Amino acid sequence: MRLSVLDLVPVRTDQTTSDALAASTGLAQTADRLGYTRYWVAEHHNMEAVAATNPPVLIAHLAAHTSRLRLGSGGVMLPNHAPLAVAEQFALLEAAHPGRIDLGIGRAPGSDPVTSMALRGFKGRDGLADRQDIEAFPDYLDDVVALMSPGGVRVPIPQQRYILKATPKAATVPQLWLLGSSMYSAHLAAAKGLPYVFAHHFSGQGTAEALQVYRDKFRPSDHTPEPLTFLTVNAAVADTRDEAMALLQPQLQMMARLRTGQPLGALDLVEDAEQRELTAPQRAVVEAGARQAVVGTPAEAAEQIRALASRFDVDEVMVNPVATARRGTDPATAPARDATLELLAKELF
Repeated sequence: MRLSVLDLVPVRTDQTTSDALAASTGLAQTADRLGYTRYWVAEHHNMEAVAATNPPVLIAHLAAHTSRLRLGSGGVMLPNHAPLAVAEQFALLEAAHPGRIDLGIGRAPGSDPVTSMALRGFKGRDGLADRQDIEAFPDYLDDVVALMSPGGVRVPIPQQRYILKATPKAATVPQLWLLGSSMYSAHLAAAKGLPYVFAHHFSGQGTAEALQVYRDKFRPSDHTPEPLTFLTVNAAVADTRDEAMALLQPQLQMMARLRTGQPLGALDLVEDAEQRELTAPQRAVVEAGARQAVVGTPAEAAEQIRALASRFDVDEVMVNPVATARRGTDPATAPARDATLELLAKELF
């Protein structure tokens, strides 16, 4: 089985942004050393608990500090960006690190409406314009693919042969993946013949149905001749199940606050999470998240991953190591996240 890593670059209450980046750099190096397949970073904005705001910048940093891992985005939220800008960024990353770059693309905004408007530019932006960007998402995907190709795109200008390329002389291109948590993304990935990743760690609902639709409706393409897919899952692994559950609680509580409309803040330390009083709706979110996550001892967690892979018929699983830290941990490290990767690797590799 192949294992990969998803990283949102979480920011704990005891960390600065610099600390969180240092901890994630160490985590990527751990994954590189252990033989994980790929390491993807997310795009989220204006969230105190998440430092992953700019995937291409993070990928460049992590690629320079690792030697073997495939680095990628999980994902770039394409409606926030001009297709040419995304194509240029990832074509340049591929030129710098040939054969190591994945471009995972999503349709969600990755933030609140105010931040989305700021990302796209206030001038002339309104709800209608945002909807137009989302409706044009399939075309934007085609634009990114074409712009990164060695031949580029011919722009129809009268009496002129104008070719637009992401880089002057592309030799290789990043592998493009479509990310999603809905039937829409499954249908779109199948129709365009793209590899597809289901965000099981976020949704947890409809995974089997979406993957089946993707496989049933898949149309082969030049770059993807047959369906190619995997899924993501939250994970916290420790020497005992009780410790793994304790390390998982801050992440689950943050998701509970998000889904019940409460302020998020930075990610709690374990001791602070243990003191929090939760409402009944928040407890329900926490309990559902614990059932959905990979959590427990190394043997338990490995069996859960094998069961996921078998249930959804995938030979790669991407874990989001969400185990947080106890008070007194060096802020520039994330030992519980490193341990999750270490313990899984010993059981599954």
